[in-house]
Amino acid sequence: MTSSEVVDAAPPGKAGRDLPAALAVGVLLVSMALGSLFVDKRWFMLLAAAAMLTAVWELGGALRHAGIALPTPPLYLGVVAVIAAGWFAGAGGVAVAISLSVLAVMLWRGLRGAQGYLADTSAGAFTVGYLLMAGGFATLLLRAEDGPFRVVAWLALVVASDVGGYAVGVLFGRHPMAPSVSPKKSWEGFSGSVLACVAVGAGVVAWGLGGPWWAGVVLGLSMAVAATLGDLAESLLKRDIGVKDMGSLLPGHGGVMDRLDSIALSAPIAWLALTYLVPVA
Repeated sequence: MTSSEVVDAAPPGKAGRDLPAALAVGVLLVSMALGSLFVDKRWFMLLAAAAMLTAVWELGGALRHAGIALPTPPLYLGVVAVIAAGWFAGAGGVAVAISLSVLAVMLWRGLRGAQGYLADTSAGAFTVGYLLMAGGFATLLLRAEDGPFRVVAWLALVVASDVGGYAVGVLFGRHPMAPSVSPKKSWEGFSGSVLACVAVGAGVVAWGLGGPWWAGVVLGLSMAVAATLGDLAESLLKRDIGVKDMGSLLPGHGGVMDRLDSIALSAPIAWLALTYLVPVA
């Protein structure tokens, strides 16, 4: 059986995961996130750094299937640099750390010679934009005075998108959204994501952050789109390199990278929307 056949094994609109294991791991991850946020938010920053470092390691292993050697040492350093810069220096620090991470990838990979240089450094730059940037924006959300509540709002919307899309897609999914990329993702499931995100967004912004309900609706709509695009982006990446999951550390989910797909692209959107639509009270 080829890798593409493995990816397509589950029929469109049907569950393709071990649901009990996925629920158990999901509850554990949520508990760890909430516990770290409200005991000391710096613990959440460390938890995020550990997740990002693991995701870079998983991505490096997956890309080897495509003959690409991801320059992981400068990326590991970049994870720490971007998160630290976000915590201590804000948005400007994140921008500088991201730029220096790309430069470090180019210089480090250059030490190994010209063969495969473009492919390897392109993969490194992709990792900076896809993963490291997300860590920076998550830290920017966290460093606000009401940072834990902003992070909860962001993660609650990601979960709402995933649960709403999964439930409606399994029950009513008939029209594939992108059959060549992710056969199980349907337009009906996307509508479930949108409805769930709008409802949760209005609630968490109005009651959790003291902002206007309409800002929660805007946030919910934008997050549903960002989370779905993030999911599709990773599906496209896995299909391109011929793997079913990026890793196997999380039963029912795959790897850490497989859980960061929706989170990664939604972090900048959450920060932008909350920063400009819901100022700190």
